[in-house]
Amino acid sequence: MLPQVSFVIPLYNESEVLPKLVERINKLMDTLPMSVEVVLVDDGSRDNTAELIQQLSLTDKRYHAVLLARNYGHQLALSAGLSSARGTEAIMVIDGDLQDPPELLPDFYDLYKKGYDVVYAVRKKRKEGFFKKMAYHAFYRILKSISYIDIPLDSGDFSLISRRVVDVLNKMPEESRYIRGMRTWIGFKQIGFEYERDSRAAGDSKYSFKKLLKLAHNGIFNFSEFPIKLISNLGLFAILVSLVYLVNTLVQKYIYHNVPQGFTALLFAIILFSGVQLISLGIIGEYVLRIFFQVKGRPLYIIKKKIIEAEVVD
Repeated sequence: MLPQVSFVIPLYNESEVLPKLVERINKLMDTLPMSVEVVLVDDGSRDNTAELIQQLSLTDKRYHAVLLARNYGHQLALSAGLSSARGTEAIMVIDGDLQDPPELLPDFYDLYKKGYDVVYAVRKKRKEGFFKKMAYHAFYRILKSISYIDIPLDSGDFSLISRRVVDVLNKMPEESRYIRGMRTWIGFKQIGFEYERDSRAAGDSKYSFKKLLKLAHNGIFNFSEFPIKLISNLGLFAILVSLVYLVNTLVQKYIYHNVPQGFTALLFAIILFSGVQLISLGIIGEYVLRIFFQVKGRPLYIIKKKIIEAEVVD
């Protein structure tokens, strides 16, 4: 019999926190009125996370292991988990560091039963460093202001998603994935649920600044027309500046009989137009790079092994 709800939890080097995660989920599952499975996705961990979730999946049929061939990144690991989840009603997406409390499942599920296809968590308080909190705060507001869809503020991947929304997500083939944006783009009835985000239960964050920057790029370039329109605006700005300078030169020559001398004006023009061209090429290059990776048609990820209901599937 298939479960009603699936947990999908991507993991990368989380051997320290995994026992605490399992303990809390076990306590939760013992109190739930619905049937639940837990899909643990190992994203090419370098510690013994893969061994731990394999052992757990072989001894407890409620847990399923999905082992990826290498480290593909959080969004692709999450995508692998969503494609493997069998929940007939909904899928609960959480991070493995316990910053997203699994105990909110009953609250989310109640809203799902009221007709909401997506219940996304909204962080009203984060227990993280000042710089990181400010960076997140600024990014979400910049993205919302330039995006062509209404991406909710301060919401991450932590959510309960209905089966039909997950089925649509699984059919979306884009290589540079930004799940929370894709989730919003799909539509249906969605609602936010405020919560206070906890600090990590153990270990260090696996999201480096480089990975966060890549995630931000995916959000901006996949769900905003701003970058490509910026090129046109920069070109228009450069033309206006050059016209103003031309008028100023003509006025200086024919009225004041004083044509600007030296290399200052020439140097200014070269730097201005060169800068505009380089920015434009960089933005166009970003889109070309995304097209290049997409048209290769490679699989988004490769699953090395699955353990479903204590049975190994290679």
